[in-house]
Order: sequence, then C-alpha cells, then structure tokens
Amino acid sequence: MFALAPRSAPPLARTYSSARTHIPVIRSLGQLRRWRAEARSRGLEVGLIPTMGALHDGHLNLVRASVNRHPLTVMSLFVNPTQFAPHEDLGAYPRTFEGDMDKLRGLMRQGPAAVIHGLGISEYDRRLPRPNPGPPAGESPLVVFAPTVETMYPLRGELQNLSEHRGAKVHVQGWGDVMEGASRPQFFTGVATVCTKLFNAVEPDHAYFGQKDIQQALLLKILQTDLLSAHPLPENLHILPTTRDKDTGLALSSRNAYLSPAELGVAPVLQRALQAARSAFDNCASGATMLEVATRVVAQEQERLRVAGSEVVLKPDYFEVFDRNSFAPVRGTPGPGDKLVVSGAVWVGGTRLIDNLLLGWDAETLDVSNDV
Repeated sequence: MFALAPRSAPPLARTYSSARTHIPVIRSLGQLRRWRAEARSRGLEVGLIPTMGALHDGHLNLVRASVNRHPLTVMSLFVNPTQFAPHEDLGAYPRTFEGDMDKLRGLMRQGPAAVIHGLGISEYDRRLPRPNPGPPAGESPLVVFAPTVETMYPLRGELQNLSEHRGAKVHVQGWGDVMEGASRPQFFTGVATVCTKLFNAVEPDHAYFGQKDIQQALLLKILQTDLLSAHPLPENLHILPTTRDKDTGLALSSRNAYLSPAELGVAPVLQRALQAARSAFDNCASGATMLEVATRVVAQEQERLRVAGSEVVLKPDYFEVFDRNSFAPVRGTPGPGDKLVVSGAVWVGGTRLIDNLLLGWDAETLDVSNDV
C-alpha cells in the first residue's frame, strides 16, 4: 500500500519484499480515506468488490476482473448483520478470514496486464481503451477493507431486527419487496444500507458483483440511479456471470458448505429447473409456462426422493420470471427485445439456495486469467 501524505510519514502497512504476495488490510475508516485520497491524487481508478468473506472461485473471478482492469482494487470482508433477520444464521455464517487472505494472496503473482476504459464524462464519450498503469511501484494492486461492526454501524443499536433499529437505513421501495425481498423481508434493506455505506467509504469508480445474486445487483444499479450516486455510476456497477461447479453446474456459494454429501447430490435440481424454463423461453413460451415447467422439475425430483426413501428434504420457495429493470413479473409471452430474468430459490435440507438465468440478454464478459 502506498505511503500517504505527508511523504515523510511511514506507510500504513509494513514493507514486504514482494507486493504481489502481501495484501494490505485496512481496518479503520480514517485509514481507508487516506488511502483513497492518495489514489485519487495519483489519478488511479479504484474497483470495489463487496463480500462477506468465505471466499470461493466466484469471488476470486471478480478479483481477477477488477485487478486486470484497474490499477487498484478494494475487496471488503464484512459479515453484515442487518441483512440477517433475528431468526437467521448470523452466528453460523462462516468466518474464514485467514483462509480468505490465503486465497487472495494466491492470485497476486503476475500483476495486472489487461486494459481498462476511461470513465468518460458524457454519453457521447467513446471510452477508448488505455493501458492499465498498474499500482505504484512496489505496491499491491489489491487491498482488503475488513471493518468492525462499530466502524460500519457507529450508532450500533439493534442490527438484526430492523423494525427496532435506530439510525439510517436504505430501503428501495417496491424493488426490494419482491422475490428475495418477500422471502427475506429485511434482506435488501440490509444489503442496500451496507453497500451505500461501502460506496460512501471507498468511493469506487467501479464495483463488481456476481450474477448469482442478480436481484441484489440489479437493485443496487437502481439505487445508484435513483440517488444520483457517482461512486460508482450505475453503468460502472458490473454484473459478472455466475461461477459454477464444473461437474454439477451448481452455483458456487458460501452456503454450499452447509450441504451434506446427499444434499449436494440434490442441489443441482434448481439449475435444472431454471434450464427447463429457459428452454421454454427459447420456444416462445409464456412466463406462466416457464414457471410451470420449472416447478415441475422440482416436483419430479421430490417424487424421486420419496420413492428412493431418501432423507433429503427438498422444498421449493419460489420461481419467478421478471423484467430486469422494473422487477415486474411476466406471465404473458415475452416480446422481441425484452430483457428478463428467471430466478428461483429452493430449500435443500436446512440450506436455502438461489440461482437464476438471464433471458434475452447476457451478463458482462470480462477476461479473467487464472492469476493476476
């Protein structure tokens, strides 16, 4: 991490012989803001990857994308209490900080080598590519922001039962109340609140999210648009394709660690159901038909488990086909140019899994080499 003004002051992190294997960890808001001011003074773009830790290859692909495109990247590691309702598993959520750091250090070998695009100042800017200048000499292209709960919620108070919370919170009315928001009523308020705080703290030029949490990513684009926020601009909030298990197609998630071996064998049914819905879409089916075929796939798997005498409990939560901008449900036949999402959630044992597929559009594709 580069030293901050005054120039004679010691750097915020110890000097290591290889910046590629050392990743500075920032704990305080003041430290983060001094780092960010120095990055701005040098004209260096900053990407942000918000996470709750328990990193997997999907998170690492976001790191690869950001580091390849921008000279500096911040990954936040913070288990956010406000997106867990009182009955949910905040205490059980995996906290694997040292393991997460080892995974990140494993990426820092070759340094950034791709190109980035200029931010532009109007809709007419061609955003011509320019070389990624990389971080200042001897400095890490990646830093980790690992704040305490007190840092992120200085007023403290009740943080899991938001009906009793005193202080600021962000709720995107309408968009945050359906699908995932209906199943987990305070979830998106917690997500919108913590991401607004992270955007204010880091002031990123770009932010990166995975497609698996598609409603979350699209909702944050809507939030940035509605609040006229510039860090990041809505178009600089990037949604990257879901990273999947190469054998089963199961979307990678920290919650997969909760699944038993038998449950892991059942979990890919969600992806199969969504694939069936997409096949129906490709055949010009209505939204209602897409939901019917997805529900049928899960029902067939439930029957298979019953006949086999399996102890695995499979229970659907919801399936939905919706417009990506308005979140309005689609039951009729989609028109040309419609950009939709088919999403769903199921319970496999005590673990709730979510997934989605895009209909009529694609997530952003970025070069993500094995090492950065």
